[in-house]
Amino acid sequence: MTSQDKAIAAAQAALEKKAYDLVVLRVEHLSSIADYFLIATGRSDVQVRAIVRGIEERMDLEGQRALSIEGTGHGHWAVLDFNDVVVHVFFEETREFYRLERNWLDATEVPLPEPYRSQARDLRLRAIG
Repeated sequence: MTSQDKAIAAAQAALEKKAYDLVVLRVEHLSSIADYFLIATGRSDVQVRAIVRGIEERMDLEGQRALSIEGTGHGHWAVLDFNDVVVHVFFEETREFYRLERNWLDATEVPLPEPYRSQARDLRLRAIG
């Protein structure tokens, strides 16, 4: 499984738990931390934890175990480290405060394949409307 495949699989799992404001960034040319970042948002601490569990379960099915998972206790900012893919799941107020993607303006956004691209767009529109 390539790094990009891992990032897309994690994004699909997040969308299945109704994560929104989801973005996949290719950062391999900018960082030694990871090749891809996935950033997603949940509307509550309970949803953040559900998104994390969903991603963890999906990645286990793909044979990918997280090296570490941090921040699930409070459900405001959880980080899952899959070595070459790092997943950040935020509670919406925390995401707005940190706007992590601003630190990676030179990163390349990876478009999600359909139907996940449309699902992510629809969830984003519902969140702001």
